[in-house]
Amino acid sequence: MRRLVFLAVPVAVLVAGCGSQVVSPTAETVVGTVPAATTTPAPTLPPGNAAAGAKVFASAGCGGCHTLKAAGASGTVGPNLDQLNPKPTLVKIQTQVINGGGPMPPFKGQLSNQQIADVAQYVYTSTHG
Repeated sequence: MRRLVFLAVPVAVLVAGCGSQVVSPTAETVVGTVPAATTTPAPTLPPGNAAAGAKVFASAGCGGCHTLKAAGASGTVGPNLDQLNPKPTLVKIQTQVINGGGPMPPFKGQLSNQQIADVAQYVYTSTHG
């Protein structure tokens, strides 16, 4: 009899969940304010130089995380830059390099504005060609 009870309870719990709908609560009012986005927009950067950006890509270790055919890089931690769809805009690339995101660290303060402009131009040119 004890075995039947031990089997019946999990089965009853499982059956009780069948056919029920999942309900997601929706807020009707918001109290307080929503915090502002924490990312810094891309600053006005100088024009980038793709050839100089290739050197920044290598020296900053970008290829350790990213795949980029033009650089001969095959990293797998970050996204494959050749396969991004849709292809990011130059400003999006600059913003990502500046702020980082996910496992990518921010490079603001580690790279100069010129280096950021150069590496962003390199990635943009390499992936939009």
